[in-house]
Amino acid sequence: MTVRNADIFRTMEVWAPKYLAYDWDNVGLQIGSAQQSVNRVMIALDVLESTVDEAIENNVDLIIAHHPLLFKPLKQLDTDSPKGRVIRKLLAHDITVYAAHTNLDAANGGVNDMLCDLLSIDNREILVENYTEKLVKIAVFVPETHADNVREAMSQQGAGHIGDYSHCTFQSAGQGTFKPLEGTDPYIGSQGSLEFVDEVKLETIIPEKDLPSVVEAMIAAHPYEEAAYDLYPVENSGTSYGLGRMGTLNESLTLAELCERVKRTFDIPNVRVTGDLSAPVKKVAILGGSGEKYIQEAMKMGADAYITGDMTFHSAQDAQELDLSVIDPGHYAEKVMKDYTKAYLDEAFQTDGLQVMVSQANTNPFQTV
Repeated sequence: MTVRNADIFRTMEVWAPKYLAYDWDNVGLQIGSAQQSVNRVMIALDVLESTVDEAIENNVDLIIAHHPLLFKPLKQLDTDSPKGRVIRKLLAHDITVYAAHTNLDAANGGVNDMLCDLLSIDNREILVENYTEKLVKIAVFVPETHADNVREAMSQQGAGHIGDYSHCTFQSAGQGTFKPLEGTDPYIGSQGSLEFVDEVKLETIIPEKDLPSVVEAMIAAHPYEEAAYDLYPVENSGTSYGLGRMGTLNESLTLAELCERVKRTFDIPNVRVTGDLSAPVKKVAILGGSGEKYIQEAMKMGADAYITGDMTFHSAQDAQELDLSVIDPGHYAEKVMKDYTKAYLDEAFQTDGLQVMVSQANTNPFQTV
């Protein structure tokens, strides 16, 4: 099977839907064509010139990056400027760029969960919610003989998932009536005759985003020419998503020991830290990237320490005044997304011959001297 960029985009958006991104963000296709075929994909944190040179050297067709290449609107495209050179090289070598940024931060199993996995932070909650799914209830009327088939078809497309349970439905028995008119080809009965059929009313919940695929699957599995079904808006809240996580360490550590774990886990030489290094830490908030705006949220949720990048002087002082310890490993800690994204795509396209590599270019602008 020929894999196209669009196939990979759709797969990424099953994991990190674009609607999870903040409205100020720019995610998705950055440069290139969704219809271009692809053999080699490279996962990168940033798209700098060194990243593009690496992609060219390795005959890469698609770069999937965490940080968008095009974040602010371009007022001119000067190919002598650093960004202009990058764009020129990408176009000259038919390399497509796709970005999954705050949508991958907020996604279940996304960047913040990756950081928690590596640091052994469990019992997680969302630190800052930014999206809650809307739910729809569907009720479909189906002959008793086909209820199981219809239930299975809808469940396979995302209907009836509540918490850790799938195939959650309710069915009630009843009798349906219909009279096939001229031009029909009824599954049961004959034209001009009123039919009475033992049916069940099958009800379940669907995330609004899955509604089209669920209805399509239901109609395909339903035996009737015209399936009868109702859709209802509901006030129940679906799954929530958001930035950052709040959880507990698998063991109690001192702040100094947690700093060492962060350095070792993310392979960084140093961190910036505020607070008493001998203080015990059990509850930890973490937010990949720049999280200084969410000090209050970490404090309200009872964090002993807050791990985030790009902490500025006055924000660090504010945290200190609140008696909240802060560990700043820098923004580059988000590089953990590279290996996780490669593993995800390897599994999704394991039978298609797609080659996925991780960028080795060091895009961290800082060094310790």
